Amino acid sequence: MSQQVNFYSDGLCLSGELNFAIGVDKAPGVVCVHGYTGRKETYMPPFVRELNKAGFHTFDFYHRGFGKSEGTRLLADPEGQVRDILSALVFLRQYPQIDVNSVAIMGLSHGGATTIKAAALDVNVSCVVTVGAPGNGMRWMKSKRTTEEWKELELRLIDDRVKRVIEGESLRVPYIEMAPPGPAERAAFKTMYKPEETNSEGYPLENIDLAVEFRSEDFIGLISPRPILMIHGVEDTMVPYSEAESLYVKASEPKKLISIPDINHADVYEARNPEVFNTVIIETINWFKKYLYK
Repeated sequence: MSQQVNFYSDGLCLSGELNFAIGVDKAPGVVCVHGYTGRKETYMPPFVRELNKAGFHTFDFYHRGFGKSEGTRLLADPEGQVRDILSALVFLRQYPQIDVNSVAIMGLSHGGATTIKAAALDVNVSCVVTVGAPGNGMRWMKSKRTTEEWKELELRLIDDRVKRVIEGESLRVPYIEMAPPGPAERAAFKTMYKPEETNSEGYPLENIDLAVEFRSEDFIGLISPRPILMIHGVEDTMVPYSEAESLYVKASEPKKLISIPDINHADVYEARNPEVFNTVIIETINWFKKYLYK
C-alpha cells in the first residue's frame, strides 16, 4: 500500500511516499535516502518494492529543493539533507504500523554519506546500509577532475561566491559539469539518470562548495554499537572504491564492507544491472532481518 505524504524540515514542506508491506501490521521501518542527482524516481522504486516484499515498511522522500519538495531548486546541501533525514525519521515513527524500536536508514550514493551523519546523530536508529557512499567531499570532488581542471574550478567558485552575495543566486550548470561521471558511468547518465531531462535549469554551482565541506567519515565512528553495512563497487569511477575503504577503517564494530568486483557506480541499480541489483538488495534485506528483528 502506497501513500503520498508531506512533512516538514526546517519549516520546508517535503514530499514523500510511505509504502507498507502487504499483509504485515506492525513491522520495522526503513527510511530510504536518494543520491546526488535527486532522481529517486529512476532508481529507488525497486529497492522499495523488494524491501516491502521482505516485510519492511519504507519511507522515501525528496530532499529540500528536489521533486515536489520546497527549498532552493536542486541545491544539494548535505547538512540540510541530514536534517531532512532526521525529520523523516521522526515522521515515520508516528505511524502505528512502525515498530519504533526497529527503524533503519538506507542511503544510496551521496545519500549514504548524509545517512551516516544522520544515524550518528539519531541514537535510536537501529542499523544502517549505504551503497556507493563517499566519505570525504573534498577528496570525492577532486577525484573527478585533473589537477588543472580543479584549479580552473576553484577560480569559477571564487566568482560564484561573489555572484551569490551580489545577486543572491548561484550559477546554474548541467549536472554532468557539477559532478562529472567517470568513464564507466557516462552511459548510465544517458540511459538512466538523465538529470538534464527533468532538471534542465541546471544545478547550482554552490553545490560543490557545500559538498567539499561535508565529511561523513568524521561521523561514522559514532554509529557504533549500532551495525553498519557498506556496499561498494570496486571499479566505481563515480565514487571511488577508496571512499568505502576510508569509511570502513573509520567505522567501529559491528561493521561490514561488501566489495563487488568489476562493477561501476550505476550497476547497483536494477535499471542498469538486474543481477548486481539482486546481490545488493539480498545483502541489504539480510542485514535488516538480522538487526531489525530482535
